[in-house]
Amino acid sequence: MSNLRNSVRLTGFLGSAPEVKSISETKKVAKLNLATNDSYKNEKGEKVEETQWHNLVAWNAQATIAEKFLQKGSEVAIEGKLTNRSYVNKDGVKCCVTEVIVSEILLLNKK
Repeated sequence: MSNLRNSVRLTGFLGSAPEVKSISETKKVAKLNLATNDSYKNEKGEKVEETQWHNLVAWNAQATIAEKFLQKGSEVAIEGKLTNRSYVNKDGVKCCVTEVIVSEILLLNKK
């Protein structure tokens, strides 16, 4: 059961190309945004589609995979954990961000 603690699995499409930065010779980070879609029927029986956007952060080997194989529109499944962080922006306003730290990436694009 310990694997269920703070575990996130998402399948969706990338909204933009990965933003990859090398922090040092051995550390690399990639930032991605992932869209997941859901649909339901409202009271009138009409189909309503909703899109949720998720901020993803991939480190080192996962960042390299993202850099080499992912692009805007790529369909992927990811597994990771949720993290929350806060910072003060340039206007002095405290901002809070929820991100998924990616531990695994599965490429779903058909060739």
